[in-house]
Amino acid sequence: MSAPVLTIDGPCGAGKGTVSRLVAKKLGWNYLDSGSIYRSLAIALLKKSVDLADEPAIVEVAQTMHLAFVCGDQLQVTLNGEDITDQLGLETTGNAASIIAVLPAVRAALLQKQQDFRSLPGLVADGRDMGTVVFPDAQHKVFLTASAEKRAERRYKQLIEKGIDANLPSLLNDIQERDRRDSERATAPLAMAGDAVFLDSSEMDVDAVIAEVLSLIQ
Repeated sequence: MSAPVLTIDGPCGAGKGTVSRLVAKKLGWNYLDSGSIYRSLAIALLKKSVDLADEPAIVEVAQTMHLAFVCGDQLQVTLNGEDITDQLGLETTGNAASIIAVLPAVRAALLQKQQDFRSLPGLVADGRDMGTVVFPDAQHKVFLTASAEKRAERRYKQLIEKGIDANLPSLLNDIQERDRRDSERATAPLAMAGDAVFLDSSEMDVDAVIAEVLSLIQ
């Protein structure tokens, strides 16, 4: 019997990462942050100065990079032995990840890497296409979203709290542009699985969202 899977999909800034990590912790399940896989690859490419349009070169890096996830209070990610956690949240990383995520050969190269995370007692997987492409047979699926304005506000607060200069209109524009790119891409576009539960977190705090997700499983 294969391990049960809970997929949490949705647009950037909807709180998928926080919710998924805390739900995994409460359940004692494994955790897959698919966005970090793409972001880690983006960091590897930027370090090697690989052209983000050179699909064969990107695939080669994807197949040879070694990733490890350590899921404590915060997610820690190592790339080829180097801790890259602090680089994952950079806007340059996110933008590069979004650009390479539309390339079919890159998605194919990373698909098996993601499916390998499925093991007992279970897996919580968050991303854009976990319930539609990576784990279409998942027993539990959630589509978590929030308004673009609310997501921009949350991102703005996060950056300011970290002491990083941020511009709210610019962040909103970035989020809307990324939503468009993710929804319109030819391969595995951002879409809600037909059997997923729709959850709008615009007016909910993290605890309320977690309680709602756990109620679906229990």
